[in-house]
Amino acid sequence: PSLWRQLTTRTPAPAAAVDGPADQERPVRLALIAAVLLFALCRQSQVLVERFLASSLPAGAISHLNYAQKVAQIPMTLSLMVCTVTFPVVARALADGDTARARARVQRDLLLASCVVLLGMCAVVACAPQMIGLLFQSGAFTASDTAATADVMRVYALGLLGQTLVGALVRCYFSAGRARWYPLGVMGVGIVATSLTGALAVGRWGVAGIAAANAAGITLTAVLLLTGLRAAPSDDAPGTPAGVTVGVRRVLADLGRPVLASVLAVAAGVFAAGRFDAPVTALAAGCLAVTAVFVPIALSALGVGAATVRRCVRTVTRRLTHGRTR
Repeated sequence: PSLWRQLTTRTPAPAAAVDGPADQERPVRLALIAAVLLFALCRQSQVLVERFLASSLPAGAISHLNYAQKVAQIPMTLSLMVCTVTFPVVARALADGDTARARARVQRDLLLASCVVLLGMCAVVACAPQMIGLLFQSGAFTASDTAATADVMRVYALGLLGQTLVGALVRCYFSAGRARWYPLGVMGVGIVATSLTGALAVGRWGVAGIAAANAAGITLTAVLLLTGLRAAPSDDAPGTPAGVTVGVRRVLADLGRPVLASVLAVAAGVFAAGRFDAPVTALAAGCLAVTAVFVPIALSALGVGAATVRRCVRTVTRRLTHGRTR
């Protein structure tokens, strides 16, 4: 009902959405909604491709893939909260014509969301057997299922950065309140890449090949979405504000240190988790090692110094001490 009221209301649309007669408002809104929904539909069709490819594998393959995806996607969900919260800030900046503020906000969000998902990815890759064992190994879910699911989850986790970047970048295309069809096109390219790669890899590597195809397809989509924001859009109607543009080299340079930190953090996490036999202890040791290696480098990439961290810790401690936890 709320969506229907928005579509049928006679209230004039914002200037960012349309710059024309009132009778053009409804088609513009319908086009925007269609662009967003079709992109979401195309992205979710990736699940159908994976299940179709896995249906020819032995029993349990789809379950391993499903469990691995559900656990590995948790860091991506947490990271995208950042972009969801700041999306109105970007939209308001574009409505005000302040493209520089929108660009700075988007580039900052991309870096912050990437750091969050990379930290979670490192923990998932380093401690996958312990996580799956503690969560699912019981009854019919045996140790062999744990090992198979953990292997798939480690491969699937390689695409988490691409998943996060796609979720963050697509907001830039729709933040001006206008229909954009480029995201749908590049998502279609990603689905085709996933399908072809998965069809070639499933015979040799099984479920791990499907997970690798997923990571390759979504990473390709993320790269195409990022390069699409490199220059001002050429299909904007006269009189409408341009969408967000980002400095591709700047974004890639900012992501360099967190990606390098993730490699070091995974190595430290695997080493620490391997020192213990008990799953709980191994998981705790692995996560602590990952955090100790990754967080300092990520804070440096975000421009957060030691003094800022100490000030935040003192503020939180002071508020908790005085009972003000909000």
